[in-house]
Amino acid sequence: MYHRHAKRHRDSPDEALPTPKQPLTTTTTHSFASSSSPGVHFFVRATDSKTIVMHTARAHTVAVVLDNFVDCGYGPDLHLLYAGRRLQPEATIASLGLLPDSTLHLNNGITDTPHHFMAWQVASRIAKATTSSIEILDMQVMEYIAFFDPRCQRNRHHRAEDYIQIFLESGAAITLVDLYLSDVSLSHTQAERAIRCFLSMDPASLPSTVTLMTGSDPASLPPSVMFATVPVLLEFCRLLSSAAGNGDSLYKSCRYTLASILCLPFSMLTSTKSPTRVRVLPFAREVVELVLNGLASESMMVSRTDLEELSNFFKVLCPVMPDGLMPNNIYNISHKRGDTWIWELHEMSMNLLKILDECLWRLEMNLPSSSSESRGFIESQPIWANRLHILAVLEELNFISSKFEDVAHSLRFVLLVHKAPLNALVRCSKRNEHLHWLVKHKDLLCFEARRNFVLMLFPEGEEDYGVPHEMLIDRSRLLDDELHSGLFIEFKNEKATGRGVLREWFCMVSQALFSPQQVLFLPCPNDQRRFYLNGTSAMDPLHLEYFIFSGRLIGLALMHKVQVGIVLDRTLFLHLAGRSITLEDIATADPITYASYVHILGTQRNVDICAGGQDISVNISNIDYYIDLLIKNIFVDSISNQLAKFAKGFSDILANPELKKVFFGCLDQEDFDRMLGGNNNSINLKDWGSHTQYNGYKEKDRHVNWFWKAVESMPVEQQRQLLFFWTSVKYLPSEGFGGLSSKLYIHNTFESADHLPSSHTCFYHLGLPPYPTLKVMHNQLQKITQEHVSCSFGTG
Repeated sequence: MYHRHAKRHRDSPDEALPTPKQPLTTTTTHSFASSSSPGVHFFVRATDSKTIVMHTARAHTVAVVLDNFVDCGYGPDLHLLYAGRRLQPEATIASLGLLPDSTLHLNNGITDTPHHFMAWQVASRIAKATTSSIEILDMQVMEYIAFFDPRCQRNRHHRAEDYIQIFLESGAAITLVDLYLSDVSLSHTQAERAIRCFLSMDPASLPSTVTLMTGSDPASLPPSVMFATVPVLLEFCRLLSSAAGNGDSLYKSCRYTLASILCLPFSMLTSTKSPTRVRVLPFAREVVELVLNGLASESMMVSRTDLEELSNFFKVLCPVMPDGLMPNNIYNISHKRGDTWIWELHEMSMNLLKILDECLWRLEMNLPSSSSESRGFIESQPIWANRLHILAVLEELNFISSKFEDVAHSLRFVLLVHKAPLNALVRCSKRNEHLHWLVKHKDLLCFEARRNFVLMLFPEGEEDYGVPHEMLIDRSRLLDDELHSGLFIEFKNEKATGRGVLREWFCMVSQALFSPQQVLFLPCPNDQRRFYLNGTSAMDPLHLEYFIFSGRLIGLALMHKVQVGIVLDRTLFLHLAGRSITLEDIATADPITYASYVHILGTQRNVDICAGGQDISVNISNIDYYIDLLIKNIFVDSISNQLAKFAKGFSDILANPELKKVFFGCLDQEDFDRMLGGNNNSINLKDWGSHTQYNGYKEKDRHVNWFWKAVESMPVEQQRQLLFFWTSVKYLPSEGFGGLSSKLYIHNTFESADHLPSSHTCFYHLGLPPYPTLKVMHNQLQKITQEHVSCSFGTG
């Protein structure tokens, strides 16, 4: 009945589509055929990859053939497949219509249950569909998909994999693709609808009758069940790619869904020998080619779908590789051993890096030669906003670089060589872009790029918060309200509203919170605008609530890009950043402690700063450890509750509190100071004038000349009050007036000389009457620069 042939190499990507093949050798066979019944000659591919030559009588059934394999030790529950269809045991060999020298496949069977029988019936109806019987093809596929849901009472003891195997063995997948390729329009349309049912594995999309049959709520299937559909998706991808081409829309949808499901956490492709990974490689290579072609084009454009597929396929291929960087010789050894997917992944990564190097060079040619011109140029050019996908591809290469040594080195070199276009891309980036990986390359980013990076970690103000939080503020009670949403500020008995009022509120509340009278913070002895946390703040019973409020206020000021003229001491900054505090870090907050350990020990009570401290003598061998403990006790442990509340308040404002590590990982303290405190230097009048435009006046008018002469004669603090009255900006950005969101404007109000100047702080507009003399101009400006006037006069 049978003879075994030499073992043949498995046809890896084509296993799911059995095709007639000749064995490597020919042998004599046993025969069950009688002299009156001519026999049938065919081959069987066994489960151990051996090909068996068979010759049996036409009247024998499939069950007789299977019994022989059971007797030879292939195990129970066997079945035969021919052309992708499962042969029924009771069918005779004659009824199968086997072509000469056909190849059948032997598979381990699924234990038959009533539910499996029902699944076989549905799958068989799909497999037998023809162009004349396809009206309800998509309904039949959706009915079959309902078998997958384990939440259904009838399916809770069954595996989704069993139903997938039945679907493939029935030949249903082949039939659907054949119908899709049909020249008959209706067949093509119905088959596409049926195949797309697998691309939206959501029972909510099923007809109500099918949903009711599952007995579960209309929610998406569990990831484990979705992953079980991978063999079907692989089969669709393989068939459509070869028959319809990789430009076919249905094929691209199947490939996209395959990549999306494979990168689900449940998939856990843990073996580098996984046949699924080997079968996925051609599709990953195809996507990489699409990205390469897009980047190499004149527009350098790549579709968002292609980028998502690239990311998903890399996630599938990369995680199971050995931990740590792989030296170059490992890739070559893997290639020689036959682990070609590792070598090919490396080749794909290097090809992407090469084309990105060229893209960045092309972008660099669009940059102005002067860095002073770059800010406005970059932000005004759509070319940069349309090239942000380059950062997404760089992110994928950074992901791969964690595995390949030379990819990591080459990526760093490319970023170093092209710092200018890299910074331009980061500065133009919007929210949800792929930037977190750049934290480890922050030394290559300029301040403006790092600032834009961290600002994207905040919500987008009112849009992300929903309904804005409206606050009617009494100027005499600035600290009585708490912040939970976007801000709409209005001062009591005043008409002004808008962003100008918001900027004013931030400055005033910040000054009030950090005032020594509040006992929350203390100014550093040698820098009165730098504050550290007051260890005696507990005397205020509400101090912990105030620290939460303070943390939120700092976060909101940064989010709204308001410089409040206050900066945090290094000890407070390091605590927010989650870093340890060393001796050098306390120098600004407490120079006396820094200079003398004796002052630290000058206390009237003993405090154990470590377990059993009273029994440990301080000597030359442990003095460093002793000082570290003192610093920790004074600047961390003794104020741990206050620090925790302050840090929580700040984290509450981030779009995701878990991103605080990313936020401070990208910033140095100097960056944080520039963002929060602004520019504390004298105001540059030339810069001020160059960023001012006129309406109703001309630049050379005498009234304009008088105005600037009056401003020039003012002391610095009075100039700040005038700027605050005009714009609600008291401390300029670190870039000066060029860092503001728009130009400043002076417009002629055509009012009489007894009127004071007015302002619309939201729009940086100053209304200036045409005063008759320089002296009158000076006197009127003096009046509005008094603090009680500059903080409450004008409109938003």
